[in-house]
Amino acid sequence: MTPAGISQRTRKQAGHSVIEVGLMAPWIFLLFIAIFDFGFIAYALISVQNAARGAALATAASPAARLDSVACNYVLQELRSLPNADEMPGDCSAAPLSVQVTPFVDAEGKAASRVTVNYRTVALIPIPWMDPPAITRVAEARVYGD
Repeated sequence: MTPAGISQRTRKQAGHSVIEVGLMAPWIFLLFIAIFDFGFIAYALISVQNAARGAALATAASPAARLDSVACNYVLQELRSLPNADEMPGDCSAAPLSVQVTPFVDAEGKAASRVTVNYRTVALIPIPWMDPPAITRVAEARVYGD
């Protein structure tokens, strides 16, 4: 073969590579966005679970501490690193965050505290047909000394 034939074959292969990259690039980009968004939602899930657990332990300190406001303070401290933390109401009673404390008696007859935390994440990349997920976590703790 002549050197001209070799360069012509290389040029054709380069054209194929550009077309392949052009066809695959949107799918690779969407996959990257999906993985990034999944990581963001996983972080929110972990944060909400930690917030519910911390609030349950705080409200279980005594019967006087079983207030929504006590739990709200603990939840707000835990969730302050989330992107819509500035939108959260100070009383934890409206979207995107609500906290509810329910005193109850467990199966052994001991006083306990149940904290329910509802949180709606923000859409990191807004996709029209997907709403950001709502996360609900419940944590229970027995009241100390009972």
